[in-house]
Amino acid sequence: MKRAWWKESVVYQIYPRSFCDSDGDGIGDLNGIRSKIPYLAKLGINVIWLSPIYRSPNDDNGYDISGYYAIMDEFGTMEDFDALLAEAHQAGIRIVMDLVVNHTSDEHPWFVESRSSAENDKRDYYIWRPAKDGGPPTNWGSSFSGSAWEWDEKTGMYYLHFFSKKQPDLNWSNPKVRDEVFDMMTWWCEKGIDGFRMDVISMISKPPEPWEDSPTEGGLYGSPWITCNGPHVHEYLQEMNRRVLSKYDLMTVGETAGVTLEEAKKYANSDGSELDMVFQFEHVGLDGGLSDKWVRRKMDLRELKENLTKWQVGLEGVAWNSLFFCNHDQPRIVSRLGDDSPASAKCIATMLHMMQGTPYVYQGEELGMTNCPFGPIENYRDIESINAYRELTEAGLREKDELLDCIAYKSRDNARTPMQWTGGKNAGFTAGTPWIMVNPNYQTINAKAELQDQDSVFYHYQKLISLRRRSPWSDIIVYGHYRLLAPEDPNVYSYIRESDTGKLLIVCNLSPESVSFRIPEDVQWSEAVPIVGSASLDRILKLQPWQAEVWSLV
Repeated sequence: MKRAWWKESVVYQIYPRSFCDSDGDGIGDLNGIRSKIPYLAKLGINVIWLSPIYRSPNDDNGYDISGYYAIMDEFGTMEDFDALLAEAHQAGIRIVMDLVVNHTSDEHPWFVESRSSAENDKRDYYIWRPAKDGGPPTNWGSSFSGSAWEWDEKTGMYYLHFFSKKQPDLNWSNPKVRDEVFDMMTWWCEKGIDGFRMDVISMISKPPEPWEDSPTEGGLYGSPWITCNGPHVHEYLQEMNRRVLSKYDLMTVGETAGVTLEEAKKYANSDGSELDMVFQFEHVGLDGGLSDKWVRRKMDLRELKENLTKWQVGLEGVAWNSLFFCNHDQPRIVSRLGDDSPASAKCIATMLHMMQGTPYVYQGEELGMTNCPFGPIENYRDIESINAYRELTEAGLREKDELLDCIAYKSRDNARTPMQWTGGKNAGFTAGTPWIMVNPNYQTINAKAELQDQDSVFYHYQKLISLRRRSPWSDIIVYGHYRLLAPEDPNVYSYIRESDTGKLLIVCNLSPESVSFRIPEDVQWSEAVPIVGSASLDRILKLQPWQAEVWSLV
């Protein structure tokens, strides 16, 4: 298997708005991030992925970009970014930028020109279509509720937006658009960044025309994911690779909603002609409904094991896995798969970090930060949650209290509450008024307290990261084969990692109950050295709730 620095790295995602505020305006910023470089170095990560920091009117918290070559005013200046990049590099930490090029803001100069007249030079930078039967061209829905088409009075046509109406989709079939994007990417690479996480990159190639309505599956609109893995997406990414990516030593990861195992092998193929890895979302969708995100159910561990194993085995030797449960779009995993306890946070982390792939730690995950009890819909800031509440209740499809309960469980805002640095005012995030409410459990879950407790979730993550990056078992953890044990066990996730240098046995009781677990007879050992946990290895194990153990087998 080819070795690469990004395979051997651990990535830490920062959502800048909620990480650390240096100037007291209630919004996190670049200088706040820079002040926490020593903290991140202590944790042991060596790559930072920054959610968007570009100029934006913030309809979707920075994922609606009005200026790719400028920094969002609330976050600081380009000089602040340069200082952050230099200080991170000095600490041995690389910076990966969020690349958002499926769409722009409607306030981007390209779109301002595009909507100015049907004859404008940039009209074809976006996707415009005439009305059909007096309404939108298709029934396609936005992923933020409502139609994916917005009527523009001035030119008498609809434009396509698979997200907010202030996020019009770019027309990637126009080579001038691709030129603009590749020029911008080159500009950032020349500045010295170390890679790109590519937002909804599987959506850049739209379906072949003529376009038709899609099934509504009981909702008001057809699925927004109709555009995933379109006919030219690999062609576009191969062009991006030739013109930009291959010229620099980068880490690239694509957010690929709707990706299949076979498609992932194309995006992240080992010949390096497209991307290094992708984010697939099957595993984090296991507690959802068939067509509706807003349900409240727990993940079934057997389904989770089956899904993660499919990706571990299916990509081995031909592509590379991204290991994650949390990001800016996902509720906290300790509240979904765990029970909010530090023990469950540690167990989930052990289960994931011992797998093959590049792990991603989302800010606060290393502290065991939980979902937040927001209360009424007025306390939410996420456009997806707010729009869904309004649309589904007004249409009479959901009862308010029942839907609000589901939103509390699944809202993206759960990941966006301020980072909990201390037990002091506003969790030490800001001296001002936070842009979104602080989780009230900050007095017990915070970095200051955990740094003083050697048994904390923080130090557990630090150990897992150290084992992967610099230990006698690093080669096994990064590159070793994966084999699932006991697939039908409803409580225990156990697997083997093995390479030419040794063998590891991982056993995690992902339940709040004490259980017995029998090690299968085909797993043999003469000596078992505990490297996570301290239990002796027996054929039949008595596991406490959320107990996680890793042994080196001889």
